[in-house]
Amino acid sequence: MSVPRVVVVMGVSGTGKSTVGELVAEALGVPYAEADAFHPEANIAKMSAGTPLDDADRAPWLDAIGAWAADRTARGLGGVVSCSALKRRYRDRLRAADPALFFLHLDGSRELVAERLAGRRGHFMPRALLDSQFADLEPLEPDERGAALTIDAEPRTLAARAVALLGAPPEGGPEAGGAESGDTT
Repeated sequence: MSVPRVVVVMGVSGTGKSTVGELVAEALGVPYAEADAFHPEANIAKMSAGTPLDDADRAPWLDAIGAWAADRTARGLGGVVSCSALKRRYRDRLRAADPALFFLHLDGSRELVAERLAGRRGHFMPRALLDSQFADLEPLEPDERGAALTIDAEPRTLAARAVALLGAPPEGGPEAGGAESGDTT
């Protein structure tokens, strides 16, 4: 039985990280964690006011996500967590806590993402910060364990594609393994 890995569903706000992440977790039979829940209140207040976070703001947030992932892996459990993880150094910080992480980058055009954000209600991330997110985005590099998925389909289709990339059976469960380390974007 292989140990399931923790999958980080990454990308700019509005790409469907939460929706797809929940569906992938369900398919794999592992828990889902929403990265927004790891933010300190000060970060949420800052973003709600339209101010982008800086690296000092992100550090405790990334450390909390990394600790969650490392705990899941140490206990032989898997999980899925959504996290923008826009910059390589943020992903490196997460990998420092759990080197086995697999990053699933949900990727889409600025126009499509802006359209999705315009229709979203009840989220603290304002549409005005989208440009700063695209400016910060550093796609996965060849040496990073992960894959990119274009957000050109419905969430269930994207989740099925993600599960296939991870090498898990369609009706995955706790035994579902991950993609090999050579699987990258």
